[in-house]
Amino acid sequence: MALFKRRTEGRPGEWFYCLRHQKVEEGPECRAADRFGPYATREEAAHAMETARERNLEWETDPRWHDRGTKDDPES
Repeated sequence: MALFKRRTEGRPGEWFYCLRHQKVEEGPECRAADRFGPYATREEAAHAMETARERNLEWETDPRWHDRGTKDDPES
């Protein structure tokens, strides 16, 4: 018996952005490791890469997330 069942059909209104094919998909067409989502709308899924870039920039510039104590860090 499988621990997790693989869904072969998407749910209506469930949108994903496929990283491999660089396209928006309704429902899980590609494997989970190759997609972002789910998103509530097709438009949100279409902007998935932009959203990821914005979140990465926020994380990279947030002083609370910078590690201290490395040998190359003069402030450690």
